[in-house]
Amino acid sequence: MKRHAVKQAGWLRNGARFLLVPLLLGLTAATASAAKFSNCEVSGTRGSVKLETVVPGALSVRPVLPAPGWWNGDSPETINGGFEYCMAANMAYRAGLDRVNVVSRSFAQILTGQAQGFDIALSEITITEERKKAVNFTDPYFDSDMGILVKAGDKITAENIKSKRLGVKQGTTTYQFLLDHVKPTEAPKVYPEVAAMYAALAAGQVDAVIYDTPNVLAQAKQSGGRFQVVGRYDTGERWGGLVNKDSPNLATFNKLIQEMKDDGTFARLAAQYLAPSLGEDPNKVPVFKP
Repeated sequence: MKRHAVKQAGWLRNGARFLLVPLLLGLTAATASAAKFSNCEVSGTRGSVKLETVVPGALSVRPVLPAPGWWNGDSPETINGGFEYCMAANMAYRAGLDRVNVVSRSFAQILTGQAQGFDIALSEITITEERKKAVNFTDPYFDSDMGILVKAGDKITAENIKSKRLGVKQGTTTYQFLLDHVKPTEAPKVYPEVAAMYAALAAGQVDAVIYDTPNVLAQAKQSGGRFQVVGRYDTGERWGGLVNKDSPNLATFNKLIQEMKDDGTFARLAAQYLAPSLGEDPNKVPVFKP
């Protein structure tokens, strides 16, 4: 794997002539581009694939915020790292693009296939057959399940969770899973955004929120001890990038994902961003049997 290094071109003066050091000549253009990928270390061969993007020279990507470890920053303007952001940066670099545009689009809207102005959504989106009717998914890049986040000290178990007030994010697969398998006595409360869901837990409006295990682990770690993850439901879910049905880039995105699996990019990003953000191994969280 070739890792992109930031170096400055050196010059040698010989009389009136200036000679560029040959070794550094090929790095200058790449250096200028890498500076636009914030804290991400990009790798692979620049320009090895071609993407047709909505903004020339940029890969426009839709995240979900907040998502510490996946998108580090509180708003599209402040994102400076994270697994999915740097995954997008590597895609852009290998496609010969200069930067990543972080764009905001409604989660419910992108699931209908009607949202415009983005090339790919990397938003911890579970691949489902129902969703495939409206949009296309890339090959999966992460395996996930559903974690149970509660206030620290709350005694919620696999048995008593059925009688608790539960919160879920709108548009996710969690709501139907809970109705079909957990069968709570009260229908889960649905929140349009992740931040509102976590705020409801903090305010005592719900007893637990059910969301992707890596995300609730990150939220617990950032909470300063206010929240904890008490369990997870092993659903066998997998995340993929989402593109509209008319996207010309699906095959290329799949090629890039396979490359990053094979060359260790995903493993490096997980070690760099997920392990510090999550605080513990998701696989060690106790499994609740519904």
